[in-house]
Amino acid sequence: MDKKKLSRRKTIKILSLGAFGIITGGSFINQKDPRHIITLSFDDGFEKSSIRTAEIYEKYGLSACINVVATAHQDQFEFPNEYHKWPAGDFNLWNDLKKRGHEIMPHGYKHENLRDIPLVQAQELINKCLDIFSKDLKDFKAEESVFNFPYNASTLELENWLKNRVRAFRTSGEAVNPLPHKDLFRIGCISFGPENIDKHPEKTISEFLEGPPGWFVYNTHGLDDEGWGPLSSGLLDELLDKLTGIENVEILPIIPVLDSI
Repeated sequence: MDKKKLSRRKTIKILSLGAFGIITGGSFINQKDPRHIITLSFDDGFEKSSIRTAEIYEKYGLSACINVVATAHQDQFEFPNEYHKWPAGDFNLWNDLKKRGHEIMPHGYKHENLRDIPLVQAQELINKCLDIFSKDLKDFKAEESVFNFPYNASTLELENWLKNRVRAFRTSGEAVNPLPHKDLFRIGCISFGPENIDKHPEKTISEFLEGPPGWFVYNTHGLDDEGWGPLSSGLLDELLDKLTGIENVEILPIIPVLDSI
């Protein structure tokens, strides 16, 4: 693709007439503050998918947002469901990807639904997760991290408690978040599955780009045949290729967005 920057309207048309066949309208875009930020947030830390995700992002000079279950690489890890049966990366891989500029963040101790268990037990699991990251991921600091809730399932009590533990957290909520500001702590996202999601992200991204400025967070998982709601690696490549040609659109992991306040 010609890397010359495209107008947003032209790019929306390209997205709309691509693999998804979505016909979008011509809604007005506020050019006074046209900043549109997109974060694709990849969960669970499958080894093959994470390596491939990083390679595709690096092709476009971008940093991927990869969220890791702290114990998924251990032999005694018990799959919480059928969508976690693929081999997970270990902290040798996570340190390598972090060194290459990718964001590696916690996604729970054992992928427990923290909304369904007592508060004290949920707090213990989060602390154990953060302790493993502090020990095994170079230069990790809990207070500078983003905790990505398993199943995007949080409670108000856990959220309030986390304010003293991490910089921010990602959970269920509106996919379009406000542009970053100093009090932004709760990050909402959208997710889709369990089958291949190729028809969903580009549709929702096109709708986001037609709307007012904001920060769109899309929670996906593995690539191709791995995980819940996998995204095709070819589609990810195609999507990043198109999005990097749009003026005033930034494709970023979570921490750089928060750092841009």
